[in-house]
Amino acid sequence: MIIETLTIVVKEGFADQVVHGFSQEAAVEKSPGFIDLSVMVKRASKGEEEVIVMIRWENEERWKQWELSEAHLEGHRRERERGKPDFVLSSKSSIYEVKAVKLPG
Repeated sequence: MIIETLTIVVKEGFADQVVHGFSQEAAVEKSPGFIDLSVMVKRASKGEEEVIVMIRWENEERWKQWELSEAHLEGHRRERERGKPDFVLSSKSSIYEVKAVKLPG
């Protein structure tokens, strides 16, 4: 399993806008190998908020297929055309390979 995280730091009071955007239906949900997407918000501190988007994929091959898909690339083209909102202070993407999972029981 592969987990992609997006860490988005925004000005205090804007986390809900990011959460709303990632809560809308999107092409990623229909992508083969997509497991789920979670959005988490770190409590505000020092005038900023941190939003973590966690997307789980069945495996690296499925994640790569999504990364190279026309739907994904078109989404990024639209984002570049609109420009980064002024409330976004920084953003970062990371990829993790899951090595162990604990389940209840």
